[in-house]
Amino acid sequence: MKTVAVINQKGGVGKTTTTINLATALAAVDKKVLIVDLDPQGNSSTGLGMPKVRGLESSYGVLLGMVHAKDVIQETYVKGLYVISSTIDLAAAEVELFQQSDRESRLKKALSNLDFDYVFIDCPPGFGLININSLNASNKIIIPLQCEFYALEGLTQLFNTIQSVRSTINKDLMVGGILLTMYDRRNNLSRTIEEDVRSHFGNLVFDTVIPRNVRISEAASYGRPVILHDIRSSGAISYIELAREFLGRESNGE
Repeated sequence: MKTVAVINQKGGVGKTTTTINLATALAAVDKKVLIVDLDPQGNSSTGLGMPKVRGLESSYGVLLGMVHAKDVIQETYVKGLYVISSTIDLAAAEVELFQQSDRESRLKKALSNLDFDYVFIDCPPGFGLININSLNASNKIIIPLQCEFYALEGLTQLFNTIQSVRSTINKDLMVGGILLTMYDRRNNLSRTIEEDVRSHFGNLVFDTVIPRNVRISEAASYGRPVILHDIRSSGAISYIELAREFLGRESNGE
């Protein structure tokens, strides 16, 4: 089982959209995939049209060790795709985790005995204990990076956090790729940011770029991945290409 944290300390960069659509694309090629929604806003859950869950029947209960992960996994309408939903109760988990002796490894222990090809963790913004748990539980990281002026701001801090986690609690953690999102080919700024990111990070940057596409936002409002909402849209095609590139990197051991 491979566990992938989709993380960026900034909000609104496409973490949830990437989690939902990449997971759906992998499920479409017969992979068994679980999404763990660790954002208190619960957008991965609503983005898949999942019903609201109660406090402990969620990632909050799993993280606090009050329920077993296997007991709160929900089947989605996408064959092969499952989710552990989130609730607003998760906002209190940072404080509650701080009081625990094993506060950095709760999620890793909770997910260790599950049977999936891939687990994707939709991480909240910031650098708190929830995200430390996510990084400790993961083999790889995908970093969605919005193609806007402040895109690179904070990346140094994120990479410092990754290095700290790697050197202390998870030596096997790897950066699986940086994904450029909300790309506008008509905009010189998008092209400039792409050039800067690729020159700084080289092969860490996915070849696939996710465009700014109204169908992606539209799909979320219907509680559907864009791949199922409009498979011919540029957003859907890009996420299908991302899944192909992701699997290619996996097979090459990247």
